[in-house]
Amino acid sequence: MKAFVVHELTNPSKITLTKDWPVPTLKKGHVMVDVYSAGLNFFDHKGGIKRNLLFHSSWAPSLREKCLMAFLFQQVCDPLTFSLSINRSEHFKGCSLKPGDRVFGAVLGSFADKVAVPVTAVMPLPDSLTFDQGAGLFTTWPTSYEALVSRAKLQPGEWVLVTAAAGGVGIAAVQLAKGLGAKVIAAAGSQEKLDIAKKYGGADYTVDYTKKGWQQEVLKITNGKGADVIFDPVGMIADCLKCIAWKGRALVVGFAAGTVEKVPMNLVLLKNISLVGIFWGGYLVKEPEHMPSVYKAVLDLLTSGRVSLPVIYKEVYTLDNLADGLHALETRKTWGKAIVKVKEEEPRAEKAKL
Repeated sequence: MKAFVVHELTNPSKITLTKDWPVPTLKKGHVMVDVYSAGLNFFDHKGGIKRNLLFHSSWAPSLREKCLMAFLFQQVCDPLTFSLSINRSEHFKGCSLKPGDRVFGAVLGSFADKVAVPVTAVMPLPDSLTFDQGAGLFTTWPTSYEALVSRAKLQPGEWVLVTAAAGGVGIAAVQLAKGLGAKVIAAAGSQEKLDIAKKYGGADYTVDYTKKGWQQEVLKITNGKGADVIFDPVGMIADCLKCIAWKGRALVVGFAAGTVEKVPMNLVLLKNISLVGIFWGGYLVKEPEHMPSVYKAVLDLLTSGRVSLPVIYKEVYTLDNLADGLHALETRKTWGKAIVKVKEEEPRAEKAKL
């Protein structure tokens, strides 16, 4: 089968597609899947260490490299997103999946034709969602939902400021906040991305945070109140606190800018605000029983039409030009969710209407 295989630490542009990689072997409790679409994540381009790529077993990294991989895999990288169709499943107690089921989930090594996945790592993909949309769903959407609903307790009519609002997790937050009845201000660093957040995400207002004093624009939009909720995957909470409302909630979602910032705690005190962290990957260890309810809530919002469907970047990549996709991600050219289409989905017959 075709697969991207890492033989050594290198830039992704130097990794070539392997066309004769062996099909993975099934273990007990796993299913074999055909991969149709795989999501590109921000950390996939870092240093040749990939959650999505396969590691050649003959490559023996040094102890330092092993530690680095463990750190990246367990602490930094987003879980891999992909959507897939079951090719065949090992029959074991508790497996409700059958050949042909459409599912989405997370596993290492999905930049390949097939992948063996623990049955606990996949969920049914609703018929109303394409494989591409499913690949943009697994990490960004539950992160945004858990942040806004469970952590910030967002209420209808409140003001939400979303930074990096055209990115994968940012635009999902814009869409969810709108669907939940909030008034959304999208913040980004270019007019193109502001337009994307408004056109596809449904943002009510936009601000360019590269302009000096942009916080005054937020205060003007909110009639001096400020944003009730700040959703920040960039690492600019300190700047956003200049336009947060009294008793506001600032969601620390990530540090895409590359720097872990220091926050002036006097503003936290004087404005009576809450700093709230959200690390979706941590729920897998600390609170796994909570995760199914979040996915159900997200899927219910999407399938009911209350929230618009996941936004996919205009250029869909393939295994043959995967390096181009990683480069586009690295240079911040993408918006929404960047996708690698591994194979085309066959047309599905429409259900008979009675």
